[in-house]
Amino acid sequence: MPRSAAPRLRTEARAAPRTKRHPPSGPKPRAAKPARRHLGWALARFALIATIWGGLALAALLLFFTWDMPRVDRVLEEQRRPSVTLQTAEGNLLATQGDLFGETLRLRDMPPHLPAALLAIEDRRFQAHFGLDVVGLARAAWANWNAGGVVQGGSTLTQQLAKNLFLSGERSLRRKVQEALLALWLEHRFTKDELLEIYLNRVYLGAGVFGVDAAARVYFGVSARRVTLWQAAVLAGLPQAPSRLNPRTNPDGALDRARDVLAAMVDTGAITPAQSARALEEMRIPPRPSRNGGWFADWLFEDIPRQFPGSQDLTIRTTLHAGWQAVVEARLAALLDGPGAAARAGQGAVVVLDAATGAVRAMAGGRDFSRSPFNRAVSARRQTGSTFKAFTYLAALERGASSGDMVADGPVRMGRWSPSNGNWRTRGSVTLEEAFAHSVNTAAVRVMQEAGGPAAVAEVAQRLGLRGPFPRDGSITLGTGDASLLEMAAAYAALVNGGRRVAPHGMVRAEAAGRAAPLSRTEPAQVVPSSAAAQMRAMMQATTRYGSGRAAAVPGVVTGGKTGTTQSFRDAWFLGFAELASGPVVIGVWLGNDNNRPMDDVRGGTLPAQLFRDIVEGLR
Repeated sequence: MPRSAAPRLRTEARAAPRTKRHPPSGPKPRAAKPARRHLGWALARFALIATIWGGLALAALLLFFTWDMPRVDRVLEEQRRPSVTLQTAEGNLLATQGDLFGETLRLRDMPPHLPAALLAIEDRRFQAHFGLDVVGLARAAWANWNAGGVVQGGSTLTQQLAKNLFLSGERSLRRKVQEALLALWLEHRFTKDELLEIYLNRVYLGAGVFGVDAAARVYFGVSARRVTLWQAAVLAGLPQAPSRLNPRTNPDGALDRARDVLAAMVDTGAITPAQSARALEEMRIPPRPSRNGGWFADWLFEDIPRQFPGSQDLTIRTTLHAGWQAVVEARLAALLDGPGAAARAGQGAVVVLDAATGAVRAMAGGRDFSRSPFNRAVSARRQTGSTFKAFTYLAALERGASSGDMVADGPVRMGRWSPSNGNWRTRGSVTLEEAFAHSVNTAAVRVMQEAGGPAAVAEVAQRLGLRGPFPRDGSITLGTGDASLLEMAAAYAALVNGGRRVAPHGMVRAEAAGRAAPLSRTEPAQVVPSSAAAQMRAMMQATTRYGSGRAAAVPGVVTGGKTGTTQSFRDAWFLGFAELASGPVVIGVWLGNDNNRPMDDVRGGTLPAQLFRDIVEGLR
């Protein structure tokens, strides 16, 4: 054997026994350690991936809910329509338009029972929660589950504030999430007292008013600084349903809700049972007057943007006399509900004007504004009937005729047209005053012919404010043209005040930014000779003294007027004046039906003249 092989054999001999050793039986702890490490890394990686994707999902979800949320940094900026407040001639509230805000008050400015009433009924845990009331939500869920429907809400006052300031009234999960997020931001940004102040000054409380001060002034005529306990209970009950519980339209509902508020205040210890009992005894909301001048207010609201361009809050003193308005609406409704209903007269309109200035003192555009706000005194244009004859006779007087001149009352023909005289028995000839007072058609046509024809009559009517168009034939004198009641009343004012044309108006003074100024108005222009106007006034007096308008006469009051009836009794008019203690007024009356249905023998000298008399008796 070679010598070089010996060492190799020795090495192999030494190594052989080692390869024949066997590991001990049992578990191998060092072999399990890599597997556990692998599982830990897997879990960590899963958690990391889940966190990343969860964060992305949460970010996407928040983006979905918040992408169109409003800018919360503008929370205290007032986003509202300019308000217009109309006052009666006496200075009392008549109507409002736009968003009406009162004085911004601090909690220390309010009586303690006002915020206490709100918290008792809306959010008893307001001082304890962080914007979302988990306890309240659980309680509401339990109550709703037991009732089988939604009987209780879990929104906090902060959530309500978030909704009122930023969001719409949409009912959706997305809006509720936005509401919750905004509530959390509000709680972080403001103190509890600041949140309560913002709520009380900005919450919508019906009738176009925002905040407790504006609501107190509108509903009770006082500042929120001085509201009583029961008034505070009424205000605190409104946020639940401000339109439905509006004290002006639903006083009973507002009082029922106020009783719940007082009971909640007793339950929370804010007041004692004795205080609640006293408040219940004092509680009384006068029913909203049904005679509210709604047509008059709407008439002014239509003209305000033209007269006052811009975006400023306005307070306007009007010409409306509240007492006269109540008389006009009450007497019109009574006539339509009584003899009017029997004669199938379904609607009516009345205007009362100051004859010297054209100021509108009362206006009723129908029988019930709440059922039909259409203004028949301003917007309806109807055939005027014989009330238009006044312009025919005035045209003749301006050409030198006299009320004592004679005119034939027999049949007359103009081309193929020949008017009838109704029940009038021909006398052969009568004076102009008699023809006017008895409304003799054939005599009026002859007077028109002597005055210069249809064109001359139309010119007089336009000079007094009627815009036309007018018929170009003889029927113009019988009132076949259209006009509104307000136009006719303003035209008749010139016949009463000595010949001066007036512009009907309803505003006296406007106040903006705390500064009041009277509205400039041009003096009525002399458009009719005073002598002719004086004769027309005397002829109108003859109408109520012995003519077709005798039913309009009022003992002890100087009155005058003219009756008018259209074909088939579709329209019945009375335009007249009365000398009252405050001065002469012109009163225009129209009766008819919106669908132009004929009435049963209703003529200007019957129900319209009677209504004129009833109104004058109420105004004197």
